Amino acid sequence: MAPKAYDAVVLASFGGPEGQDDVIPFLRNVTRGRGIPDERLEEVSHHYRAFGGVSPINSQNRALRAAMEAELRSRGIDLPVFWGNRNWEPFIADTLQEAYDAGHRKVLAVTTSAYSCYSSCRQYREDLGMALVKTGLEGRLEVDKVRQYFDHPGFVEPFVEGVTGGLATVRAGLAEQGTPDAPVHIMFSTHSIPMGDAEAAGPRNGEGGPAYEEGAYVAQHLATAQAVLDRIPEAAGVEWSLVYQSRSGAPHIPWLEPDISDALRDRYEGGTRGVVIVPLGFVSDHMEVAWDLDTEALETCGELGIVADRVPTPGTHATFVAGLVDLILERTIDNNIADRPSATALGPWYDVCRPNCCANRRGEKPTIASVDSTVGTPLPNPGM
Repeated sequence: MAPKAYDAVVLASFGGPEGQDDVIPFLRNVTRGRGIPDERLEEVSHHYRAFGGVSPINSQNRALRAAMEAELRSRGIDLPVFWGNRNWEPFIADTLQEAYDAGHRKVLAVTTSAYSCYSSCRQYREDLGMALVKTGLEGRLEVDKVRQYFDHPGFVEPFVEGVTGGLATVRAGLAEQGTPDAPVHIMFSTHSIPMGDAEAAGPRNGEGGPAYEEGAYVAQHLATAQAVLDRIPEAAGVEWSLVYQSRSGAPHIPWLEPDISDALRDRYEGGTRGVVIVPLGFVSDHMEVAWDLDTEALETCGELGIVADRVPTPGTHATFVAGLVDLILERTIDNNIADRPSATALGPWYDVCRPNCCANRRGEKPTIASVDSTVGTPLPNPGM
């Protein structure tokens, strides 16, 4: 897409509860339309309850927003950053209304999800599109989105730093046990998704993009993991794998596997005694990281006697924040960055998604930032 004169940025995220009373209403929002009773939601709320009903994601997004604003200011760029969530306050619709009321007319969205699949890309684009319809801002507020940044150096480099440190920590731990030469494995973990969504991820062959046998979601993770390892001399010869976590939904529906806890047991049986756990699919240390990795996966390592280290997510790492601002400046007329770096052969990804990219298998909704979008498109009257 050609650069535009954007006048605001929206940081769009998942959202999370901020107290025990928020947990069930939040889970109702997440599962809206699926007919799941509150009794079942209460059964699956235990990881939020264990943290006082507070998800760390909101505080992390406040910090990320502040860091982005500071990075923009440090470059002399006057672009306000608004923040909105899909499932909890502040909701995306309210955020778009706030931006419009403040006089903004061209908004560029940055989402806290780096990869391509329905839940990590298209659903954000749908929520932004539906928010325009809900608020009556369709045709009055123009909304675009930066490209998926799974292989942008700003996202990759913090993991390079983390895996390098994780390997050193694990090897030191093995040495303390008197087994310095014990096998070490690097486990890249991401959110599992239904197999149907995985196969539908990315553009379809013949529809403006390459075909991926396993879908773009898996292909992007594998390529990014390799890009991280290629930058770490200490990782040469170390075995690695892509594993999944945070599965939900009906048990008869197949999801991406293996689950990280199952993979840890299998690796232990195969002789692995040290593991570096890399939350490659996540931008920040939110609940899926705090519970599924820091609680369940590390407990599994403890039970098995595996020396383990969990690598940090990018969070507010200076390189990541600078990379997000670079992604914004790829799209702006002022302060434009013509270079579009990519750490893998899969990128740089599209500014505007191809037809049916990461298709919604449950039905069409108003969607921004695709070639067939009907909302969020250029205003009929720029001065409106």
